[in-house]
Amino acid sequence: MRQLIARIDDALHRRLKERAAAEGRSLNSLVAEILRAALGGDEPRARVEARLRASGLLVRLPRPARVPSLDDVVAATRGAGRTVSEALEAERRGR
Repeated sequence: MRQLIARIDDALHRRLKERAAAEGRSLNSLVAEILRAALGGDEPRARVEARLRASGLLVRLPRPARVPSLDDVVAATRGAGRTVSEALEAERRGR
């Protein structure tokens, strides 16, 4: 992976830092994504994220303070039934 050093004005740097913090991510990952989108990157995920962001539909969830254990996940989903499993099976059948 290459490193890029660029000189930018203080106001732009502040805005980038604020946006990265609001999205719960690093300044580096934000700048890399913006550059990929500006170049029309060939990465499908980057294109989708850029389109969602442009339309105001992109939601970035904050990283949890800790990753839940398997027991926590099982307890949280207990009683939910097979809804998710059935939806996943239906989607796979449609492919």
